[in-house]
Amino acid sequence: MKMNCIAVCTTMCLVVLFAGAAWAEQPEGAPPPDAQALWESVTEVDPYTGWGYWPGHEGFYSGKSPHGEYLKLFANSRALKAVREGKKEMPAGSIIMKANYAKDKETLKSLTPMYKVEGFHPQGGDWFWAKYKPNGEALVSGKVDGCIDCHRSRKDQGWIFTPTQSE
Repeated sequence: MKMNCIAVCTTMCLVVLFAGAAWAEQPEGAPPPDAQALWESVTEVDPYTGWGYWPGHEGFYSGKSPHGEYLKLFANSRALKAVREGKKEMPAGSIIMKANYAKDKETLKSLTPMYKVEGFHPQGGDWFWAKYKPNGEALVSGKVDGCIDCHRSRKDQGWIFTPTQSE
């Protein structure tokens, strides 16, 4: 019994140590991979509405399921810098925010960010996925199967459908 307890404690310490090492790769001030922390970061600390549009997607563009009929695509400064440098892979701390609108282009239906977190989920490109109601209620977050299954087809483009380089 005593050996099992020691083994469990040792294993737990190693898990925390390795998780901390992966998290250390995140830029200073980046939120943890948590729905509430990400929401606060993108709406209060560094509001996505003040970010730039993804190049080539200024303003509204037509969308399709599972997103809204009309979309706006924002990217934080880390993601925009990587795009402008022609990188396929987004660096840790990159956030891409899709604002999903109804047909009237006025009714915000949901917000669906992709947040790159080093070591979070290598099998899913290290992306933390979420879908929020406009009031900030997280409908899904984390390692979201629907997001991963769809974006897997773009694994060779850093899991991103919108090109990061001129093609």
